[in-house]
Amino acid sequence: MPIPNASADERVLEYYLHDLGFLLKERALEARERKDAQAFEADHTYHIGYLMAMHNVISLMQQQADAFGIRRSLLRLDDINPDQDLL
Repeated sequence: MPIPNASADERVLEYYLHDLGFLLKERALEARERKDAQAFEADHTYHIGYLMAMHNVISLMQQQADAFGIRRSLLRLDDINPDQDLL
C-alpha cells in the first residue's frame, strides 16, 4: 500500500525498501535450506556463518522498523521470526 501524498523520491524509497526486505528474507530462508542440506560438507561452517549474518540483518531491519514506527509489512518482514525461522 503506497504512502498517501508521497513524493516521487519517497515512492522510490518505499518500493526499494519493499523489495529489499523481500529479497533479504528470501536469501535468508535459502541460506537456512543450504545450511541444512550441507550439514556434512566441508563448507558447512561457511553456511552457518552466512545464516547467522542473515539472522542479524533481518533482526536489525525489524528492530529499526519498530523504532521508526514503520510497519514490518511495508518491508515484507512481518511474516518471519529470525529467532525461530533462521536458527
